[in-house]
Amino acid sequence: MKSTVAPGVRLFTSCSRDSRYRGFILLLTFLIYTTYHLSRKPISIVKVTGTIQFQFSVFYTVCTGLNAPCKMLSGAPSYEFGILSVISVDRKNYETLFGVLDNCFLVAYAIGMFFSGIFGERLPLRYYLTAGMLMSGLFTSLFGLGFYWNIHSLWYYAFIQVMNGLVQTTGWPSVVACVGNWFGKGKRGFIMGVWNSHTSVGNILGSLIAGVFVSTAWGMSFIVPGLIIASTGILCFLFLVESQFLFIRETYTQCPFTKSGETKPQLQDSPHMDGAINGAIATESQEITEEQTEAISFCGALRIPGVMEFSFCLFFAKLVSYTFLYWLPLYISDVAAGDMSTLFDVGGILGGIMAGLVSDYTGGRATTCCVMLLAAAPMLFLYNYIGQRSLAITIVMLLLCGGLVNGPYALITTAVSADLGTHESLRGNSRALSTVTAIIDGTGSVGAALGPLLAGLISPTGWNNVFYMLISADILACLVRNTILSLH
Repeated sequence: MKSTVAPGVRLFTSCSRDSRYRGFILLLTFLIYTTYHLSRKPISIVKVTGTIQFQFSVFYTVCTGLNAPCKMLSGAPSYEFGILSVISVDRKNYETLFGVLDNCFLVAYAIGMFFSGIFGERLPLRYYLTAGMLMSGLFTSLFGLGFYWNIHSLWYYAFIQVMNGLVQTTGWPSVVACVGNWFGKGKRGFIMGVWNSHTSVGNILGSLIAGVFVSTAWGMSFIVPGLIIASTGILCFLFLVESQFLFIRETYTQCPFTKSGETKPQLQDSPHMDGAINGAIATESQEITEEQTEAISFCGALRIPGVMEFSFCLFFAKLVSYTFLYWLPLYISDVAAGDMSTLFDVGGILGGIMAGLVSDYTGGRATTCCVMLLAAAPMLFLYNYIGQRSLAITIVMLLLCGGLVNGPYALITTAVSADLGTHESLRGNSRALSTVTAIIDGTGSVGAALGPLLAGLISPTGWNNVFYMLISADILACLVRNTILSLH
């Protein structure tokens, strides 16, 4: 039998060089943000089993002075740890404690996001992302090292969460700006819908990695993800190219034509530059020219039509999504809660892709978001009442809820943000993508911080009330967006 070239090799070589470079950037940014979410997930898994309840039980103490013996209010053994806060010992405050730790991260993330986009427009994205990933790896690992260092101070863990929240804001505006710099509008909804699955993939991997260590040494549930994101930061430094223009400039500078004319720039600076990956890139011919415009201001970005509407819509959509992210494993309350909760993220992947496809086909991103948000409300109601009657029902409901809740969230944070960041009102100013993305996601992150906090406060009164809060938020996400639009 005659040997032939492998199909995978033929597929790779059939793509133009331009397409291969774009595909590589898409894959690299996918990997980068997967590790961002992977490093956020462990705390929601660790809180489920109660394995660190003993570690945090020292928070339920009264300390009479520095390095004085601490009298345990719950009947647990005594320790000597210094001055600690006085917190009630009942289960309600135990849940509230974790809500506080969640919000140390989320509030810092929300505040930092508004400034992150401004820095992202003015600093090289490769350096900015690399520094953020290395620092995030450091603080994630420090949280886990508290287990081995026998640290029992609430302030230590709260400080780590705040710092990690700030450095994690380097991720989203940067990767969206990078992808937006490489890809035209074309079928942006589908491309970014698939690409945005990194959020759910990161959550799934984070859950599985944390689940391996949570019952034996919960510190490793944080240290391993910390090492992973730091290692990926090194890959980012070595391989990320933040824009086509930068690549062309470096190609012309470092790879001049040979005498025979065989060596050519990999991306041609011409109107005939290839413009398609499976028909997904913008088909319009454009010359890549160097942008001399200044980065847009914060107020200037707010004036772009659609930015405020979608920002407030994302506020409520992300409130629902992050409440599930942090509290779903605890709600399931099962030995395999961490694994079961990943089904919500699997549904989120499918929902994000479906939202992108529908919005590309119909041309109505806002309508797609509203329909999915409205459909999510009754689905959440059903999940609360029948979602845990059997394993099959649980699986189906988690997939449906994940798709309907995360679909609009994914569409707004990716395709919508990229569209608004290259809005026609900007008159060709490409240095607005990161700022616009940061404003939209920053506003959404305020909701992301509020949701888990409200869940922690409301859950002692019953999970029914938590779900009523989530259903109301879904409906408000649709109503607020339409109300602001009508005012305009």
